[in-house]
Amino acid sequence: MLLVIDSATAACSVALLEADGAVLAERHDIVGRGHAERLMPMVAELLGSRRPQAILVDCGPGSFTGVRVGLAAAHGLAIGWGVPLAGYSSMALLAAAAVAPAVGVALAGGHGELFVQSYGGDPLAPLDDLRSLAPEVAAAAVAADLVVGSGAEALVGVRGYGSWRDALPRAADAGRLPPDLRTLAPRPIYGRAPDAKPVQSDAAGGVEGPMT
Repeated sequence: MLLVIDSATAACSVALLEADGAVLAERHDIVGRGHAERLMPMVAELLGSRRPQAILVDCGPGSFTGVRVGLAAAHGLAIGWGVPLAGYSSMALLAAAAVAPAVGVALAGGHGELFVQSYGGDPLAPLDDLRSLAPEVAAAAVAADLVVGSGAEALVGVRGYGSWRDALPRAADAGRLPPDLRTLAPRPIYGRAPDAKPVQSDAAGGVEGPMT
C-alpha cells in the first residue's frame, strides 16, 4: 500500500493506494490554512491500523507553509515506519488528473503571479519548465487549449481563448502519475525566489539590509 500526502495548496488531501493505483481510501478537504493541525489526524483516520509500504508526497509548488507541513509529516512517518519516501510536483498531479493529450497547469501563486507549466505526450511529461509569472505573461506562455488549476480561469480570461477547470491537487489522483513523475527527491519545489533578501555585512563590520 502507498500513502499519498498532499498539503501543498489550499487542499489537505491524503489517500491510500494499491500498487496498481487503485484507491483504497481517501480524505480530501479544502482547508485554506491550518494544514499543520489537520494533516496528521487525517492520516490517522485514513489508515486506522494499516501501515503503508511506501509514502509519496507533494513537493510543491504551492503554499510555502503547506509544502513544508506535508514534507515534514512525510519524512517523519517514513523514518518512523522505515519505509521509502518519494515526491511529485503539484503541477504534474493536476496535469495527470486532467486526462488530456495536452494541458496547461496554472496555480495561484504569491504576489498575484501564477505558477505555470505545460504537459503532454504519452506517457505524460512536462513540455517546459515551471515558472512563476504575472497573468499577462503567463497567458502568452501557455498554448494548450485546456488549462487546469486554481489560476486557470484567470489565465484563460487574460488569454481570451480556450477552456479552463478550477482544480486543486487531490492525493487520490497520484495513481495516474507515470513512474517518471512520481520519483522526485522529497524536498520543496517553491517555484519562485524567496521574498526575503539575505543580510550582508559591510566592510566596517556593520550590517546592510532593508530598513524596518
